[in-house]
Amino acid sequence: MPDFATLRSHAARLADTPVARLLQDEPERARALSLRVGPLYANFARQRYDGAALDALYALADDAGFARAMRRLLDGETVNATEGRAALHSALRGDASTAPFARECSAQAAQARVRMRTLVEAVVASGVTDVVSVGIGGSDLGPRLVADALAQPDARVRVHFLSNVDGNAARRTLAGLDPAKTAAILISKTFGTQETLLNGAIVRDWLGDDARVYAVSANVERAAAFGIAPERILPMWDWVGGRYSLWSAVGFPIALAIGMDRFEALLAGAAELDAHAANASPRENLAILHALTALWNRNALGLATQAVLPYDERLRLLPNYLQQLVMESLGKSARLDGVPLAEDTVPVWWGGPGTDTQHSFFQALHQGTQVVPADFIGVVRSEDGFEGNHRALLANLLAQTEALANGQSSDDPHRAYAGNRPSTLLLLDALTPQSLGMLIALYEHSVYLQSVAWGINAFDQFGVELGKQVANRLLPALEGKAEADDPVTRALLAEIASRG
Repeated sequence: MPDFATLRSHAARLADTPVARLLQDEPERARALSLRVGPLYANFARQRYDGAALDALYALADDAGFARAMRRLLDGETVNATEGRAALHSALRGDASTAPFARECSAQAAQARVRMRTLVEAVVASGVTDVVSVGIGGSDLGPRLVADALAQPDARVRVHFLSNVDGNAARRTLAGLDPAKTAAILISKTFGTQETLLNGAIVRDWLGDDARVYAVSANVERAAAFGIAPERILPMWDWVGGRYSLWSAVGFPIALAIGMDRFEALLAGAAELDAHAANASPRENLAILHALTALWNRNALGLATQAVLPYDERLRLLPNYLQQLVMESLGKSARLDGVPLAEDTVPVWWGGPGTDTQHSFFQALHQGTQVVPADFIGVVRSEDGFEGNHRALLANLLAQTEALANGQSSDDPHRAYAGNRPSTLLLLDALTPQSLGMLIALYEHSVYLQSVAWGINAFDQFGVELGKQVANRLLPALEGKAEADDPVTRALLAEIASRG
């Protein structure tokens, strides 16, 4: 097990050394703690570690076997040990491995993309103006993020996303659409997801035409039983987890929203980051430093929450996406060998877009009692045409990271800022399919490496199953055909029945 106690000893040594002092003591810190991979730049100079603490972090990476772990991931070894599977999302977007299984998976993904391009062209040529993508979790959050971030105002097809089983979501999504000019995509690996099937049935019935219903699933038989012809079903595989699947045919709605060529540019950007994470030396490896920084803040400093703050409206859904990617992957309390963890794992991830969030929760970031580390994300060049706005946006981005780190003293305690709030700044040269692919892949690899350090599985999600099982048991009780076992639930059911 990696040596977290040494990290804590370094944190104790640095407890009275603020970030501002580290910057004074290390004149080259801003340059030395920055890395660039193509259009993606990262600066870690405002994190609360010094050279000696970083040495300990890199020693931990070596003890945990980060380099070997990356190779195992990309080669398709069984890194999802609790389910006996590989996690080959990297094979969906490139050929990062010479291992036979990984290469075969890459070839399958390439074949699926050929089919997907044909379907994209057919949908566009059919005169469809709107597509409703029905899915939840990993079948929704990734495609929704990318389609929203890279949407073009002159797109020939508008894509709408429906996930929540609440019928109001379906009603609002379909409002204003023309069923004669709308198609639907149902995305579910098992084709047994309750929310997707219920919403899919609503949309199918509203369309009144099964010929414009498509599916992405590993269960062709169930999709066909739903009324979807096999030629309109794209594949999924058990070697890709849902929250890592936007690079696959799950990205069908992305390709419809932004075009197939731009979708493939997204994959190329992620593949470039894969190659970097696999081949760069540890101290030049952005994925490793990002993961080590997360471990430092969680296990050395004991910080229980993490903010992600994109300063670009097009990335407004990134915090939602990362909540699932990080918290579903790392929300574990047992090691791979079944032993309870001695270390804390995932912090609570949350956030929102600047500058809106500066007027909501930044008060707590600056003056609250809890220190919240943050990833700030900015875009150097914008295509909106409003240069004054963009300069103001960048000024606020830079100002917030500076103010959180340096603070400001005052004789009035109500106007004093403690500072020493750690942050990482990630900058994209421009928001393009390539740069967004790299950014998302960075977070994927950082999450995986954190799981390696803790000895947990980043690729299962058994924690989401219990609530679903209980909900299925309670459906008959809501219909008056059974009684709940739990006394509080019985009382709540009685209250619902009295008001229904």
